[in-house]
Amino acid sequence: MSTTKTESVNVSLSKPTNVRWYVFFSILVLCSINYVDRAVISVLMPAIQSDLGFSPVLIGFVFSAFFWGYTLMQLPAGWLCDRVSPGKIIVGTGVLWGGFQILTGIVSSSKLFILIRVLLGISESPIYPAGGKLQSVWLTSTERGRGAALLDAGSAIGNAIGAPLCALFMVWLDGWRGALFGTGVLTILVVLMCRKLVSGTPETSTLVNEAEREYLRKAFEEEDGIDAANAKEQDGSALKGYLKDRSFWGVCLGFFAYDAFWYGLMTWGALYLAATQHLDIKGLGGAIFIIYGVGVLGGLGGGALTDRWRRNAGADSNSVLHKLLPVLGILIAIPMYLLSVVTDVYSAVALLTIAMFFEKWAGCTYWSMPAIVSPRQHSGAVGGAMNFWGNLGGAIVPIVVGFIVGTTGSYFWALMLFVGLAIALGIIPLFIDFNKKIGA
Repeated sequence: MSTTKTESVNVSLSKPTNVRWYVFFSILVLCSINYVDRAVISVLMPAIQSDLGFSPVLIGFVFSAFFWGYTLMQLPAGWLCDRVSPGKIIVGTGVLWGGFQILTGIVSSSKLFILIRVLLGISESPIYPAGGKLQSVWLTSTERGRGAALLDAGSAIGNAIGAPLCALFMVWLDGWRGALFGTGVLTILVVLMCRKLVSGTPETSTLVNEAEREYLRKAFEEEDGIDAANAKEQDGSALKGYLKDRSFWGVCLGFFAYDAFWYGLMTWGALYLAATQHLDIKGLGGAIFIIYGVGVLGGLGGGALTDRWRRNAGADSNSVLHKLLPVLGILIAIPMYLLSVVTDVYSAVALLTIAMFFEKWAGCTYWSMPAIVSPRQHSGAVGGAMNFWGNLGGAIVPIVVGFIVGTTGSYFWALMLFVGLAIALGIIPLFIDFNKKIGA
Protein backbone atom coordinates (compact mmCIF):
# COMPACT_ATOMS: atom_id res chain seq x y z
CA MET A 1 0.00 0.00 0.00
CA SER A 2 1.33 3.48 -0.85
CA THR A 3 2.16 6.05 1.79
CA THR A 4 -0.75 8.26 0.66
CA LYS A 5 -3.26 5.44 0.97
CA THR A 6 -1.88 4.49 4.38
CA GLU A 7 -2.26 8.07 5.62
CA SER A 8 -5.81 8.18 4.26
CA VAL A 9 -6.72 4.99 6.12
CA ASN A 10 -5.17 6.33 9.35
CA VAL A 11 -7.17 9.55 9.05
CA SER A 12 -10.42 7.68 8.48
CA LEU A 13 -9.80 5.37 11.46
CA SER A 14 -8.62 8.00 13.94
CA LYS A 15 -11.14 9.84 16.06
CA PRO A 16 -11.37 13.59 15.35
CA THR A 17 -10.26 15.86 18.14
CA ASN A 18 -12.68 18.49 19.40
CA VAL A 19 -10.30 21.42 19.56
CA ARG A 20 -12.88 23.67 17.87
CA TRP A 21 -15.06 23.42 20.98
CA TYR A 22 -12.14 24.18 23.29
CA VAL A 23 -11.60 27.28 21.16
CA PHE A 24 -15.19 28.39 21.67
CA PHE A 25 -15.17 27.65 25.39
CA SER A 26 -12.15 29.96 25.48
CA ILE A 27 -14.22 32.54 23.59
CA LEU A 28 -16.93 32.15 26.24
CA VAL A 29 -14.38 32.88 28.98
CA LEU A 30 -12.98 35.87 27.07
CA CYS A 31 -16.42 37.36 26.39
CA SER A 32 -17.32 36.92 30.06
CA ILE A 33 -14.22 38.79 31.24
CA ASN A 34 -14.92 41.37 28.52
CA TYR A 35 -18.33 42.10 30.08
CA VAL A 36 -16.85 42.16 33.57
CA ASP A 37 -14.56 44.92 32.21
CA ARG A 38 -17.61 46.78 30.91
CA ALA A 39 -19.65 46.35 34.10
CA VAL A 40 -16.94 47.30 36.57
CA ILE A 41 -17.21 51.07 36.10
CA SER A 42 -20.93 51.22 36.93
CA VAL A 43 -20.42 49.10 40.06
CA LEU A 44 -17.52 51.26 41.24
CA MET A 45 -19.01 54.63 40.23
CA PRO A 46 -20.49 55.55 43.66
CA ALA A 47 -17.02 55.22 45.20
CA ILE A 48 -15.39 57.05 42.28
CA GLN A 49 -17.94 59.87 42.51
CA SER A 50 -17.36 60.23 46.23
CA ASP A 51 -13.59 60.34 45.78
CA LEU A 52 -13.27 62.50 42.66
CA GLY A 53 -16.42 64.61 42.97
CA PHE A 54 -17.84 63.78 39.53
CA SER A 55 -21.21 65.42 38.84
CA PRO A 56 -24.16 63.36 37.52
CA VAL A 57 -23.76 64.99 34.09
CA LEU A 58 -20.08 64.10 34.00
CA ILE A 59 -20.87 60.54 35.05
CA GLY A 60 -23.22 60.29 32.07
CA PHE A 61 -20.36 61.26 29.77
CA VAL A 62 -18.06 58.71 31.44
CA PHE A 63 -20.60 55.93 30.89
CA SER A 64 -21.25 57.03 27.31
CA ALA A 65 -17.57 57.43 26.37
CA PHE A 66 -17.04 53.67 26.08
CA PHE A 67 -19.64 53.46 23.30
CA TRP A 68 -18.09 56.32 21.33
CA GLY A 69 -15.00 54.24 20.63
CA TYR A 70 -16.72 50.87 20.61
CA THR A 71 -19.49 51.67 18.12
CA LEU A 72 -17.39 53.70 15.69
CA MET A 73 -14.78 50.93 15.44
CA GLN A 74 -17.19 48.09 14.64
CA LEU A 75 -16.94 48.42 10.85
CA PRO A 76 -13.12 48.78 10.77
CA ALA A 77 -12.79 45.93 13.28
CA GLY A 78 -14.95 43.62 11.18
CA TRP A 79 -12.99 44.52 8.02
CA LEU A 80 -9.71 43.81 9.86
CA CYS A 81 -10.94 40.41 11.09
CA ASP A 82 -11.36 39.30 7.46
CA ARG A 83 -7.72 40.12 6.72
CA VAL A 84 -5.84 39.27 9.91
CA SER A 85 -6.18 36.23 12.16
CA PRO A 86 -9.27 37.03 14.31
CA GLY A 87 -7.87 35.00 17.20
CA LYS A 88 -4.64 36.97 17.24
CA ILE A 89 -6.65 40.20 17.15
CA ILE A 90 -8.60 39.06 20.24
CA VAL A 91 -5.38 38.25 22.11
CA GLY A 92 -3.64 41.51 21.16
CA THR A 93 -6.58 43.76 21.97
CA GLY A 94 -7.44 41.71 25.07
CA VAL A 95 -4.14 42.67 26.67
CA LEU A 96 -5.09 46.29 25.94
CA TRP A 97 -8.44 45.85 27.78
CA GLY A 98 -6.55 44.99 30.92
CA GLY A 99 -4.01 47.76 30.42
CA PHE A 100 -6.68 50.43 30.04
CA GLN A 101 -8.49 49.15 33.15
CA ILE A 102 -5.27 49.52 35.15
CA LEU A 103 -4.73 53.03 33.75
CA THR A 104 -8.28 54.02 34.73
CA GLY A 105 -7.39 53.23 38.33
CA ILE A 106 -4.43 55.63 38.22
CA VAL A 107 -5.96 58.82 36.79
CA SER A 108 -7.92 61.49 38.63
CA SER A 109 -8.63 63.95 35.80
CA SER A 110 -12.13 63.70 34.34
CA LYS A 111 -10.76 64.35 30.83
CA LEU A 112 -8.26 61.52 31.12
CA PHE A 113 -10.96 59.32 32.61
CA ILE A 114 -13.17 59.88 29.56
CA LEU A 115 -10.26 59.46 27.14
CA ILE A 116 -9.29 56.10 28.64
CA ARG A 117 -12.91 54.94 28.46
CA VAL A 118 -12.95 55.81 24.75
CA LEU A 119 -9.71 53.86 24.27
CA LEU A 120 -11.16 50.93 26.20
CA GLY A 121 -14.14 50.93 23.83
CA ILE A 122 -11.82 50.95 20.81
CA SER A 123 -9.75 48.07 22.20
CA GLU A 124 -12.84 45.97 22.97
CA SER A 125 -14.48 46.61 19.59
CA PRO A 126 -13.07 43.54 17.75
CA ILE A 127 -14.17 40.87 20.25
CA TYR A 128 -17.61 40.09 18.80
CA PRO A 129 -16.81 40.53 15.07
CA ALA A 130 -13.74 38.34 15.63
CA GLY A 131 -15.84 35.77 17.49
CA GLY A 132 -18.34 35.74 14.62
CA LYS A 133 -15.48 35.31 12.14
CA LEU A 134 -14.05 32.40 14.14
CA GLN A 135 -17.33 30.53 13.60
CA SER A 136 -16.60 30.38 9.87
CA VAL A 137 -12.99 29.35 10.58
CA TRP A 138 -13.65 26.58 13.10
CA LEU A 139 -17.29 25.43 12.93
CA THR A 140 -19.47 23.73 10.33
CA SER A 141 -22.78 25.28 9.31
CA THR A 142 -24.76 23.02 11.68
CA GLU A 143 -22.47 23.77 14.66
CA ARG A 144 -22.63 27.54 14.55
CA GLY A 145 -25.72 27.88 16.69
CA ARG A 146 -23.81 26.37 19.61
CA GLY A 147 -20.75 28.44 18.77
CA ALA A 148 -22.83 31.62 18.68
CA ALA A 149 -24.44 30.61 21.98
CA LEU A 150 -21.01 30.39 23.62
CA LEU A 151 -20.06 33.73 22.08
CA ASP A 152 -23.23 35.45 23.29
CA ALA A 153 -23.46 33.77 26.72
CA GLY A 154 -20.39 35.66 27.91
CA SER A 155 -22.41 38.89 28.08
CA ALA A 156 -24.86 37.37 30.57
CA ILE A 157 -22.14 35.62 32.60
CA GLY A 158 -20.07 38.80 32.81
CA ASN A 159 -23.06 40.78 34.07
CA ALA A 160 -23.94 38.08 36.60
CA ILE A 161 -20.46 37.78 38.15
CA GLY A 162 -19.18 41.34 37.57
CA ALA A 163 -20.80 43.00 40.57
CA PRO A 164 -19.76 40.49 43.26
CA LEU A 165 -16.27 40.22 41.76
CA CYS A 166 -15.80 44.00 41.88
CA ALA A 167 -17.07 44.10 45.45
CA LEU A 168 -14.51 41.48 46.47
CA PHE A 169 -11.69 43.35 44.73
CA MET A 170 -12.69 46.55 46.53
CA VAL A 171 -12.38 44.79 49.89
CA TRP A 172 -9.20 42.87 49.06
CA LEU A 173 -7.38 45.68 47.26
CA ASP A 174 -8.52 48.69 49.28
CA GLY A 175 -10.98 50.67 47.21
CA TRP A 176 -12.00 51.38 43.64
CA ARG A 177 -8.48 51.99 42.34
CA GLY A 178 -7.37 48.61 43.60
CA ALA A 179 -10.48 46.99 42.13
CA LEU A 180 -9.69 48.42 38.69
CA PHE A 181 -6.09 47.25 39.02
CA GLY A 182 -7.24 43.76 40.04
CA THR A 183 -9.74 43.55 37.21
CA GLY A 184 -7.12 44.66 34.69
CA VAL A 185 -4.53 42.14 35.86
CA LEU A 186 -7.14 39.36 35.88
CA THR A 187 -8.11 40.27 32.31
CA ILE A 188 -4.52 40.06 31.06
CA LEU A 189 -3.96 36.71 32.79
CA VAL A 190 -7.15 35.21 31.33
CA VAL A 191 -6.31 36.45 27.82
CA LEU A 192 -2.80 34.97 27.97
CA MET A 193 -4.18 31.65 29.25
CA CYS A 194 -6.50 31.44 26.23
CA ARG A 195 -3.89 32.63 23.71
CA LYS A 196 -2.74 29.24 22.40
CA LEU A 197 -6.26 28.04 21.65
CA VAL A 198 -7.82 31.12 20.07
CA SER A 199 -4.85 32.38 18.03
CA GLY A 200 -4.53 29.29 15.84
CA THR A 201 -6.56 27.87 12.95
CA PRO A 202 -7.50 24.27 12.10
CA GLU A 203 -4.55 24.22 9.68
CA THR A 204 -1.94 25.68 12.05
CA SER A 205 -2.97 24.48 15.51
CA THR A 206 -0.76 21.68 16.83
CA LEU A 207 -3.66 20.52 19.03
CA VAL A 208 -5.84 19.56 16.04
CA ASN A 209 -5.39 16.09 14.56
CA GLU A 210 -5.71 15.33 10.87
CA ALA A 211 -9.12 13.70 11.32
CA GLU A 212 -10.62 16.93 12.67
CA ARG A 213 -8.95 18.92 9.91
CA GLU A 214 -10.43 16.58 7.32
CA TYR A 215 -13.86 16.80 8.92
CA LEU A 216 -13.81 20.61 8.75
CA ARG A 217 -12.27 20.66 5.29
CA LYS A 218 -15.05 18.52 3.84
CA ALA A 219 -17.73 20.58 5.57
CA PHE A 220 -16.30 23.83 4.22
CA GLU A 221 -15.96 22.42 0.70
CA GLU A 222 -19.62 21.42 0.78
CA GLU A 223 -20.63 24.83 2.11
CA ASP A 224 -18.58 26.84 -0.33
CA GLY A 225 -18.90 24.58 -3.31
CA ILE A 226 -15.12 24.76 -3.70
CA ASP A 227 -11.97 23.54 -1.97
CA ALA A 228 -11.54 25.95 0.96
CA ALA A 229 -7.78 25.73 0.66
CA ASN A 230 -7.90 27.02 -2.93
CA ALA A 231 -10.65 29.60 -2.45
CA LYS A 232 -9.82 32.96 -4.00
CA GLU A 233 -10.20 36.05 -1.88
CA GLN A 234 -13.03 38.23 -3.13
CA ASP A 235 -12.33 41.88 -3.76
CA GLY A 236 -13.22 44.00 -0.75
CA SER A 237 -15.25 46.26 -3.03
CA ALA A 238 -17.83 43.48 -3.23
CA LEU A 239 -18.96 44.61 0.20
CA LYS A 240 -20.39 47.77 -1.38
CA GLY A 241 -23.08 45.60 -2.94
CA TYR A 242 -24.23 44.59 0.53
CA LEU A 243 -25.81 48.00 1.02
CA LYS A 244 -28.34 47.10 -1.68
CA ASP A 245 -29.05 43.66 -0.28
CA ARG A 246 -32.27 43.09 1.67
CA SER A 247 -30.78 40.26 3.72
CA PHE A 248 -27.87 42.42 4.87
CA TRP A 249 -30.25 45.08 6.17
CA GLY A 250 -32.44 42.41 7.74
CA VAL A 251 -29.46 41.18 9.74
CA CYS A 252 -28.37 44.69 10.77
CA LEU A 253 -31.79 46.10 11.66
CA GLY A 254 -32.90 42.91 13.39
CA PHE A 255 -29.80 43.06 15.56
CA PHE A 256 -30.47 46.76 16.16
CA ALA A 257 -33.77 45.73 17.78
CA TYR A 258 -32.11 42.88 19.68
CA ASP A 259 -29.26 44.96 21.10
CA ALA A 260 -31.55 47.91 21.88
CA PHE A 261 -33.62 45.51 24.00
CA TRP A 262 -30.51 43.98 25.58
CA TYR A 263 -28.76 47.21 26.53
CA GLY A 264 -32.01 48.85 27.55
CA LEU A 265 -32.75 46.04 29.97
CA MET A 266 -29.14 45.85 31.14
CA THR A 267 -29.08 49.54 32.06
CA TRP A 268 -32.62 50.01 33.35
CA GLY A 269 -33.60 46.57 34.67
CA ALA A 270 -32.08 47.05 38.12
CA LEU A 271 -33.50 50.58 38.42
CA TYR A 272 -36.94 49.27 37.42
CA LEU A 273 -36.84 46.62 40.16
CA ALA A 274 -35.58 49.13 42.74
CA ALA A 275 -38.25 51.71 41.87
CA THR A 276 -41.26 49.42 41.45
CA GLN A 277 -40.44 46.54 43.80
CA HIS A 278 -38.32 48.45 46.35
CA LEU A 279 -35.40 46.02 46.31
CA ASP A 280 -32.25 46.97 48.20
CA ILE A 281 -28.70 46.36 46.97
CA LYS A 282 -28.62 42.81 48.33
CA GLY A 283 -31.98 41.97 46.78
CA LEU A 284 -30.98 43.49 43.44
CA GLY A 285 -27.76 41.47 43.42
CA GLY A 286 -29.65 38.23 43.93
CA ALA A 287 -32.31 39.10 41.35
CA ILE A 288 -29.77 40.10 38.71
CA PHE A 289 -27.77 36.93 39.28
CA ILE A 290 -30.91 34.81 38.76
CA ILE A 291 -32.08 36.74 35.69
CA TYR A 292 -28.75 36.65 33.86
CA GLY A 293 -27.85 33.17 35.10
CA VAL A 294 -31.01 31.75 33.52
CA GLY A 295 -30.19 33.82 30.43
CA VAL A 296 -26.94 31.85 30.08
CA LEU A 297 -28.97 28.62 30.06
CA GLY A 298 -31.28 30.08 27.41
CA GLY A 299 -28.39 30.94 25.14
CA LEU A 300 -26.50 27.66 25.52
CA GLY A 301 -29.56 25.41 25.47
CA GLY A 302 -31.21 27.37 22.67
CA GLY A 303 -28.08 27.25 20.53
CA ALA A 304 -27.86 23.47 20.91
CA LEU A 305 -31.55 23.00 20.05
CA THR A 306 -31.29 25.30 17.03
CA ASP A 307 -28.34 23.31 15.68
CA ARG A 308 -30.24 20.04 16.17
CA TRP A 309 -33.34 21.34 14.42
CA ARG A 310 -31.28 22.68 11.51
CA ARG A 311 -29.38 19.41 11.23
CA ASN A 312 -32.59 17.36 11.21
CA ALA A 313 -34.13 19.68 8.59
CA GLY A 314 -31.36 18.77 6.11
CA ALA A 315 -31.55 20.78 2.90
CA ASP A 316 -34.26 22.96 4.40
CA SER A 317 -32.18 23.77 7.49
CA ASN A 318 -32.23 27.53 7.11
CA SER A 319 -36.04 27.68 7.10
CA VAL A 320 -35.79 26.78 10.79
CA LEU A 321 -34.62 30.34 11.51
CA HIS A 322 -37.65 31.87 9.78
CA LYS A 323 -39.92 29.82 12.04
CA LEU A 324 -37.89 30.17 15.23
CA LEU A 325 -37.19 33.89 15.48
CA PRO A 326 -40.81 35.17 15.31
CA VAL A 327 -41.73 32.68 18.05
CA LEU A 328 -38.82 33.86 20.20
CA GLY A 329 -39.88 37.47 19.66
CA ILE A 330 -43.39 36.70 20.93
CA LEU A 331 -42.06 34.71 23.90
CA ILE A 332 -39.94 37.72 24.88
CA ALA A 333 -42.74 40.25 24.32
CA ILE A 334 -45.39 38.49 26.44
CA PRO A 335 -43.54 38.61 29.81
CA MET A 336 -42.46 42.19 29.15
CA TYR A 337 -46.10 43.17 28.62
CA LEU A 338 -47.20 41.30 31.75
CA LEU A 339 -44.64 43.29 33.77
CA SER A 340 -46.92 46.30 33.35
CA VAL A 341 -49.63 44.68 35.49
CA VAL A 342 -47.75 42.65 38.15
CA THR A 343 -47.50 44.01 41.66
CA ASP A 344 -45.24 41.58 43.56
CA VAL A 345 -41.47 41.21 43.33
CA TYR A 346 -41.45 37.45 42.73
CA SER A 347 -43.65 37.75 39.66
CA ALA A 348 -41.55 40.65 38.33
CA VAL A 349 -38.29 38.74 38.71
CA ALA A 350 -39.86 35.61 37.21
CA LEU A 351 -41.13 37.50 34.16
CA LEU A 352 -37.77 39.21 33.59
CA THR A 353 -36.06 35.82 33.92
CA ILE A 354 -38.36 34.25 31.30
CA ALA A 355 -37.80 37.18 28.94
CA MET A 356 -34.02 36.94 29.40
CA PHE A 357 -34.05 33.18 28.73
CA PHE A 358 -35.61 33.64 25.30
CA GLU A 359 -33.75 36.90 24.63
CA LYS A 360 -30.37 35.19 24.94
CA TRP A 361 -31.62 32.35 22.73
CA ALA A 362 -32.43 34.98 20.11
CA GLY A 363 -29.00 36.53 20.69
CA CYS A 364 -27.08 33.36 19.90
CA THR A 365 -29.23 32.90 16.80
CA TYR A 366 -28.32 36.40 15.59
CA TRP A 367 -24.62 35.78 16.18
CA SER A 368 -24.78 32.71 13.93
CA MET A 369 -26.12 34.84 11.05
CA PRO A 370 -22.89 36.44 9.70
CA ALA A 371 -21.43 32.99 9.03
CA ILE A 372 -24.73 31.76 7.52
CA VAL A 373 -25.64 34.61 5.17
CA SER A 374 -22.22 35.86 4.01
CA PRO A 375 -19.25 34.26 2.24
CA ARG A 376 -16.79 33.01 4.84
CA GLN A 377 -14.15 35.54 3.78
CA HIS A 378 -16.59 38.39 4.53
CA SER A 379 -18.22 37.12 7.73
CA GLY A 380 -16.02 39.33 9.91
CA ALA A 381 -17.08 42.48 8.07
CA VAL A 382 -20.75 41.49 8.19
CA GLY A 383 -20.43 40.75 11.91
CA GLY A 384 -18.85 44.17 12.42
CA ALA A 385 -21.65 45.90 10.51
CA MET A 386 -24.27 43.98 12.48
CA ASN A 387 -22.63 44.88 15.78
CA PHE A 388 -22.31 48.54 14.72
CA TRP A 389 -26.08 48.78 14.26
CA GLY A 390 -26.69 46.79 17.42
CA ASN A 391 -24.58 49.07 19.58
CA LEU A 392 -26.15 52.10 17.96
CA GLY A 393 -29.47 50.81 19.25
CA GLY A 394 -27.83 50.07 22.58
CA ALA A 395 -26.62 53.65 22.87
CA ILE A 396 -29.99 55.19 21.95
CA VAL A 397 -32.56 53.17 23.89
CA PRO A 398 -31.30 53.80 27.45
CA ILE A 399 -31.63 57.53 26.76
CA VAL A 400 -35.13 57.05 25.34
CA VAL A 401 -36.18 55.00 28.37
CA GLY A 402 -34.85 57.70 30.67
CA PHE A 403 -36.84 60.33 28.79
CA ILE A 404 -40.04 58.23 28.98
CA VAL A 405 -39.71 57.51 32.69
CA GLY A 406 -38.71 61.09 33.50
CA THR A 407 -41.61 62.57 31.52
CA THR A 408 -44.40 60.18 32.50
CA GLY A 409 -43.21 59.16 35.98
CA SER A 410 -44.07 55.59 35.03
CA TYR A 411 -42.42 52.56 33.43
CA PHE A 412 -45.52 51.56 31.43
CA TRP A 413 -44.55 53.08 28.09
CA ALA A 414 -40.95 52.03 28.59
CA LEU A 415 -42.16 48.44 28.95
CA MET A 416 -44.26 48.87 25.80
CA LEU A 417 -41.09 50.01 24.01
CA PHE A 418 -39.44 46.74 25.07
CA VAL A 419 -42.48 44.83 23.79
CA GLY A 420 -42.14 46.55 20.41
CA LEU A 421 -38.40 45.79 20.23
CA ALA A 422 -39.05 42.13 21.06
CA ILE A 423 -41.59 41.82 18.26
CA ALA A 424 -39.23 43.62 15.86
CA LEU A 425 -36.27 41.33 16.58
CA GLY A 426 -38.50 38.38 15.67
CA ILE A 427 -40.24 39.83 12.61
CA ILE A 428 -37.39 41.61 10.80
CA PRO A 429 -35.46 38.36 10.05
CA LEU A 430 -38.39 37.25 7.86
CA PHE A 431 -36.88 39.56 5.23
CA ILE A 432 -33.59 37.61 5.25
CA ASP A 433 -32.95 34.93 2.62
CA PHE A 434 -30.99 32.41 4.67
CA ASN A 435 -30.55 30.09 1.68
CA LYS A 436 -28.58 32.62 -0.38
CA LYS A 437 -25.25 34.21 0.45
CA ILE A 438 -25.26 38.00 0.45
CA GLY A 439 -23.70 39.22 -2.79
CA ALA A 440 -24.09 35.85 -4.52
